[in-house]
Amino acid sequence: MSKKQTWDPNWQTTYADMTATLGEAAKLIRPGQRVFVGTGCAHPQALVHAMVARASSLTDTEVIHFLALGNAPYAVKEMTENFRVNSLFISSNVRGIIQEGMGDYTPIFLSDIPRLFGSGQLPLDVALIQVSPPDSNGLCSLGISVDIVKSATENAAMVIAEVNPRMPRTQGASFISVYDIDVLVPVDSELIEIPIPVPTENVRKIGQYIASLVSDGATLELGIGEVPQAVLEFLHDKHDLGIHTEMLTDAIIPLVEEGVITGKRKSIDRGRLVASFCVGTRKLYDYIDDNPMFAFHPTEYVNDPFIIGQQHKQVAINVALEIDLTGQVCADSLGNQFYSGIGGQVDFNRGAARSHGGKAIIALPSTAKDDTVSRISCCLQPGAGVVTTRGDVHYVVTEFGIAYLHGKSVQERAIALISIAHPKFRAQLLQQAIDSRYVRPEMSGMGDKLVVGPPEFKTCLAMPDGTQVNFRPIHPTDVAATKELFYALSQETIYYRFMSNTHVIPHKQIQEFVFINHRQNVAIVATMPSPHGDEIIAIGRYYLDDKTNRAEVAFVVRDDWQNKGIGSFLLRHLSTIARRNGISGFTAEVLLANRAMQHVFQNCDSNVTSTPNEDVISFKIEFA
Repeated sequence: MSKKQTWDPNWQTTYADMTATLGEAAKLIRPGQRVFVGTGCAHPQALVHAMVARASSLTDTEVIHFLALGNAPYAVKEMTENFRVNSLFISSNVRGIIQEGMGDYTPIFLSDIPRLFGSGQLPLDVALIQVSPPDSNGLCSLGISVDIVKSATENAAMVIAEVNPRMPRTQGASFISVYDIDVLVPVDSELIEIPIPVPTENVRKIGQYIASLVSDGATLELGIGEVPQAVLEFLHDKHDLGIHTEMLTDAIIPLVEEGVITGKRKSIDRGRLVASFCVGTRKLYDYIDDNPMFAFHPTEYVNDPFIIGQQHKQVAINVALEIDLTGQVCADSLGNQFYSGIGGQVDFNRGAARSHGGKAIIALPSTAKDDTVSRISCCLQPGAGVVTTRGDVHYVVTEFGIAYLHGKSVQERAIALISIAHPKFRAQLLQQAIDSRYVRPEMSGMGDKLVVGPPEFKTCLAMPDGTQVNFRPIHPTDVAATKELFYALSQETIYYRFMSNTHVIPHKQIQEFVFINHRQNVAIVATMPSPHGDEIIAIGRYYLDDKTNRAEVAFVVRDDWQNKGIGSFLLRHLSTIARRNGISGFTAEVLLANRAMQHVFQNCDSNVTSTPNEDVISFKIEFA
């Protein structure tokens, strides 16, 4: 045991009249009572086993908990006459009994649970918890599990606590007076440990996409599951991140030690990592022990959407089991089989949406069952429950990219989600969307072109005045922004780009610009942020001729952004992409009057030849 001693070594003598053995404590539980069991890795395992040992005397006892990670010997068929499980979030150790209909699941927002206890709607007879030994002031710490445990201790008629010297003493609002506990049961056993899972390659890709949405100074919530934790691997180049989250894992330690996570820019609880429980190993438990950088608070504070919304740039990262093409998120069931729970997803999703500069992110792998089932579906499975509504959803991320849905039409949502679905399901999803009248019929046959470009195509350019222009692959949801760019161009610029005096661009032509496969056809947009999303100020693209292994390249830059080096930058960037794809060179046709574009080609860093032909100059660029 490596933790320093912060508790009174004589506590058992001081509070001898409150101390009992496990067997004595278990005898205080009576048949028909509702018994709350502590959360996560603070699950009071010794008390639970002592209670189950008395099963024959405890008929019709209800056991209620949130995220029970220890052994759950009460959640088996043989015990159903004695113990009835009522889970506020379904973990693997109780999933079987609930899915067989022999246990209960209560769907509820995590932020609402303390109100259930406090109002008497869900009265608690007994609370079984685990705490650190009392200090010289008679204060015990709830340690790694404050969450709803604090409310349970405040509202239960009787509180029985395992008092464990291995429980960290956490800072924040984790303390309760020893006199708020009815029975103290000395134990000395290691806490439950859950190592960080090794993410799959697809999970890492999702984490990398999500990390791209995290800006310096953001405050993170990392929900339950592999995906949120995988994000941390890709944050080492960020600065002054904060933490306001339900759960902490070992994965945060390297980022704290490197100075990536500092909390210096948080709007509230500045300089402190705020959480309500831990799921980790002894390394994490020792790290947080009496560490003033960490503040553990109960759920009614951590999960309050109004508290979350006060944090500037709050990023909420949560997972889904399935999402339909309109944006309805199912996170607690597989069809009509309950699987997990609502948890804090809605609390943080809504809080982050209220936050100034915040981002609400839902992540999921694109498929299940070895790529045989698409998690993005036209309609949710029968019986599937909607946890996050289509009106609440903002960002959705799979290993194939990022879709932004908030404020978008159903057609825009469907196209965005199809573009980040697994490629083998895109054509099928598109046809289902057309059949469901979500998408116009003329989209038929474009399933293989609803593609998000590779993330490595992203880059940026710092202008001399400090303005940053972002460059990324064109996205299937860029139809409206591309149309806006066209109608913002002068007639001269339109003539130079399209070699005609067109005043209208047909919708089909816009689709041909936007829906590309990013292999033979590559399009890069230059964007500036705007209140309604990316504003496109330039587009550069090439079209590959497989027979010659050369690509025709073309650009258009909005008039007010011309002569600032954007065209030259686009050419260099497209050249880099083309070289990586094994393309031997570019060709281009430029009007004689278009001096600016001629200058871009003549000054590129490759071997350039030009051939005049009436009113057009033909350029040929050979890559070294």
